Amino acid sequence: MLHQSPGLRVVDESTVLEEQLAYYRARAGEYDEWFYREGRYDRGEAHRRQWTNEIRFVRQELTRCEPFGNVLELACGTGLWTERLADGAAQLTALDGSPEMLKINQERIGDRGNVSYQRADLFHWQPRERYDFIFFGFWLSHVPQQRFANFWDTVRDALAPGGEVFFVDSRHTIRSTATNHEAPGQAGVVERKLNDGRHYRFDKMYYGAHELEEKLREQSLHGQVRATEEFFLYGRVASK
Repeated sequence: MLHQSPGLRVVDESTVLEEQLAYYRARAGEYDEWFYREGRYDRGEAHRRQWTNEIRFVRQELTRCEPFGNVLELACGTGLWTERLADGAAQLTALDGSPEMLKINQERIGDRGNVSYQRADLFHWQPRERYDFIFFGFWLSHVPQQRFANFWDTVRDALAPGGEVFFVDSRHTIRSTATNHEAPGQAGVVERKLNDGRHYRFDKMYYGAHELEEKLREQSLHGQVRATEEFFLYGRVASK
């Protein structure tokens, strides 16, 4: 499968996915700068305040779900959401394709007996058990359109009867990315750079709340997808 995005040459899907993983492995040590609006992501105090308020709101929505029982986190990253999930989980399994991300996550979470980690390629991972609650943050936007249905098939296979899925992702806005990045397109392959100037390409998909809610309904997943004022999209869905 080939991808094309304005300003970028046609690239093979497998190449993009390999480069995407390489980017997040290399970015692990500086990933939190994006989340906390530091360095290249610093757009001033007013911007940071709005961003922080919207993050706080999404976290409150996640807390309202009361993550419970056997919990799964896909693309757990540096642990910014893992620590919230671990508070209510009887057992939390955190997956990521980057060993560098997993290492930082473990250091952040510390020695908690209810958290286990697995390195996994989420495009090929298959669940061996069912989970009461599944969470992923800023991962769905990296799932190519042609893999969307397969990804949600995997999520449904991992979800226990009566279980729920909660996710959060980015809305389409230039103010979310670094100050030295080009404005993102609505969908396709984008190019991003690290602090040291290295460039990587990966898939980036942006959805509107109503559009994504309809797409999930087509996958037999029902619930609500909502948007914050500018930066985030979040959803709470279940299989029926």
